[in-house]
Amino acid sequence: MAKRSTLFIRIVEGKNLPVKDISGSSDPYCIVRIDSEAIIRTATIWKTLSPFWGEEYHVNLPPSFHTVSFYVMDEDSLSRDDVIGKVSVAKEILASKPQGLDGWLNLTEIDPDEEVQGEIHLQISITKEETSRKLRCHVFEARDLARKDRNGASDPFVRVMYNGKMYETTVVKKSCYPRWNESFEFEIDETFADNTLIVEVWDWDLVSKNDFLGKVLFNISKLCSIQQEEDWFRLIPIKPKEREDEGNLGSLRLQLKLRDETILFSNYYQPLTELLCQAVKTNINCSQSDLIRLIDETTTAESRQEVATNLVKLFLGQGLAREFLDVLFKLELTKTSEPNTLFRSNSLASKSMESFLKVAGMQYLHHVLGPTVSRIFEEKKYVELDPSKVEIREAGCTGLHRVQTETEVIQQSTHYLQSYLTDLLHSILKSIRHCPPIVRSAFRQLYERVQERFPDKEFRKVKFIAVTSFLCLRFFSPAIMSPKLFHLREKHPDARTSRTLLLLAKTVQIIGNLDTLASRSKESWMVPLLPAVQQGIAQLKEFITQLVSFEEKEDLDLQDRLSLQSSSIIKEGYLFLHKTREKGMLISSPFKKYYVTLCNDTLSYAKTSSSKKSSFIVLSKIRAIEKVEEKSFGNSHVMQIISNDDNEQNEILYMQCKVN
Repeated sequence: MAKRSTLFIRIVEGKNLPVKDISGSSDPYCIVRIDSEAIIRTATIWKTLSPFWGEEYHVNLPPSFHTVSFYVMDEDSLSRDDVIGKVSVAKEILASKPQGLDGWLNLTEIDPDEEVQGEIHLQISITKEETSRKLRCHVFEARDLARKDRNGASDPFVRVMYNGKMYETTVVKKSCYPRWNESFEFEIDETFADNTLIVEVWDWDLVSKNDFLGKVLFNISKLCSIQQEEDWFRLIPIKPKEREDEGNLGSLRLQLKLRDETILFSNYYQPLTELLCQAVKTNINCSQSDLIRLIDETTTAESRQEVATNLVKLFLGQGLAREFLDVLFKLELTKTSEPNTLFRSNSLASKSMESFLKVAGMQYLHHVLGPTVSRIFEEKKYVELDPSKVEIREAGCTGLHRVQTETEVIQQSTHYLQSYLTDLLHSILKSIRHCPPIVRSAFRQLYERVQERFPDKEFRKVKFIAVTSFLCLRFFSPAIMSPKLFHLREKHPDARTSRTLLLLAKTVQIIGNLDTLASRSKESWMVPLLPAVQQGIAQLKEFITQLVSFEEKEDLDLQDRLSLQSSSIIKEGYLFLHKTREKGMLISSPFKKYYVTLCNDTLSYAKTSSSKKSSFIVLSKIRAIEKVEEKSFGNSHVMQIISNDDNEQNEILYMQCKVN
């Protein structure tokens, strides 16, 4: 049995942000911190004081966390990014709102003296002597202190104060995990009005003034009754100042929901797993599944995404993902009378198929989109088709001393965009053999079910649109617009690249809708791309026909491969690893970058996602997993995985769980 805390975070939007750039606007983005640890950076929304992000995250939290903070920053390409303000929400506030927090919160100014973190290990004791009582403070060590110096560390020392007297420890250079092991004694003055012991931690600086790192306060009157107290104490900031700027820095709309969960041993969940699997297996021989229909009807809109994700992972693990999706396809088709609305709502079927693609098709997505997205990032071409947004000054002719006209800019942009689209469509058309069998099988099932439901000639496009609504509109297009969220890139794009990606994603959406008329009425400036769009529609329909078509023998081979794919991919991406057989002295930078894949039964890693040679650990061979203290490697995101090799000898794999 284990306990865990998870936090749902949705960073919705901001409004009334202050101007930070000479253009009269700002380029805002958000950084999310759990206590002191930065865990999320949103995309930058360029040239706006009312940004919309709409980014969602599920974060597993340490049980000891205290605060989640949102820092709004203004990105600058030539100088250091400006701080706009922050919002902090304490754990107690989140815990008091089980239904979640949803609303606008005012940004406040950031005070360096309030930006504290870490804990200090102290022992406070009172001893009696013949004529007096002594107060002793033993300072052992501190951990996870704020980094105040340019070298990424601090030079901490401790200041202990009581009754007008002050002592200081030695300075520990370049450490956020200092050890002092020093003691200080004070004589207790019974007449002293302010009976408080103050322990402060500071960062020593040779030239500038020392930086405050946090403090702990002890009421000596309360301590007298227990005589001694020893523990790790959280450092707190200086008392907050009165805020004159509150509300003047704009506000942030957030949706937050904290959940504390108890995780039981797997055998406790076995009856439920068997019940769900039986409901799906029964559906193979009958038209409906009462249990799945009940889940579909009773799942609320707020929880639908979470339910869908968990069900998809469960059925993937049981080798029944295709059958589960088929049940949902049938339920959705039964409820749909108008084919134009098919799978367009956020139903359980839509959310489940979307989650399925993200789990089972992520490597395929990287294969298809990776080259084109990388090319756009590397070339950084100026691309704009909307006349109202064309910036003539940014589009000078190479080698000519003149500025391009608006028409020339649009013509050149059309050429660039057509080139990117051609590359992408070529990659899609050649990707059939790279598409995972389980994904192809799910699309075939969807295609056939829709064809059965809408067999008339007037609806002949509906079966294609059903596939493209997931493949293009819910999978490819979102990944093109936000490549970092789909692990296609390590960083968010700049303003120019972001606009190019958006225009390409729009074009893919138009092609996915199989309708060129829609683009003419909504955004007439997309008309120059219509020839490429029409060709893309024809190519995409041919691709889908091939994707869902199998020969009888190939179909049997596919079934065999599907049975082997019960070990489906849960998570994959690049991480830094270090492998050793013996515990010993750890060198400072032993880590190398590998492409790591976690499946239901193995953890494998190779130099790249396409490497033929890879190493793996069978999950049943893992004996322990634990976090490694930051001082071991100078990084707080390292864990060690201890497993047995074929000779039952211990092997240790160190994994840096956060790529910077």
